[in-house]
Amino acid sequence: MKYAFVDTQLQGYPLSLACETLGVCASGYHAWRERPAAPRTLEQQRLVFLINTIHQRSGELYGAPRIYAVLQAEHGYEGSETRVKALMRAHGIRAKTRKKFKATTDSNHKQPIAPNLLADALNQPTAPNQAFVSDITYIRTQEGWLYLAAVMDLYTRAIVGWALKPRMSADLVMDALTMAWFRKRPGPGLIFHSDRGSQYASQAMRRLLGDYRMRQSMSGKGSCFDNAAMESFWKTLKTERVYLQNTYETREIAKSDIVAYVEMFYNSERLHSALGYRSPNRFERDHYATLHAQKSANKSSTKT
Repeated sequence: MKYAFVDTQLQGYPLSLACETLGVCASGYHAWRERPAAPRTLEQQRLVFLINTIHQRSGELYGAPRIYAVLQAEHGYEGSETRVKALMRAHGIRAKTRKKFKATTDSNHKQPIAPNLLADALNQPTAPNQAFVSDITYIRTQEGWLYLAAVMDLYTRAIVGWALKPRMSADLVMDALTMAWFRKRPGPGLIFHSDRGSQYASQAMRRLLGDYRMRQSMSGKGSCFDNAAMESFWKTLKTERVYLQNTYETREIAKSDIVAYVEMFYNSERLHSALGYRSPNRFERDHYATLHAQKSANKSSTKT
């Protein structure tokens, strides 16, 4: 549309010159400007606005699949994901670039090794508080390394416990486990899975697991895939938050930023494809709501 191209020239040239160059009349241009936008144009403008709003709300982390899921859930969008991708591409809306991440572990010790209970399909969780997985990672700061231990509910993917310390010692993972236990108060028999690191195999850690009546489980030797859910979380945390901050000035700043990400975004807001594009907290609420509805239905059928 020549009139639209005239619009792009108005900042640098007089209207009369722009119209003459493009072979259109000024009166036609004014009529075009005053004509109300077509319904499809207005709908597309609204969709782009919503896409951009969701993208900004996620901290520019969401790509088309998650934005599409939010549009469906919150705005009743009935279009296709392909259209969302096309509009994002046309307007330069894209998820922030991810960096490669390499995990680490310390398994050179002579402490007892627990069997891999999660290797048995019968032990896969079907509800919250049946299996926790845990791991340790490191965060670079200008003061030195900061070590993070996290505990995840394998069913909901929620981070239910965490601890941050300047040293990678046994009390790091014990503190994370203690937070998870006090938060969730699981019944006896919960599986606690980790790698073979010395912190998890320590006598103090095994004693604490016994106090909480949890069953210890460990990955196979040299296999990070046995703890894939935690490895995925580390990648998400590092690429969506830590790497975007460059190097934290202090350990305290790093701690505040990471805790805010985990508690205020990851658990509460971030959509997970494995959870049907729901946040961990929402997925858990939906689980218990479904159970409640089933119990109510069973009671009603029993009475009749």
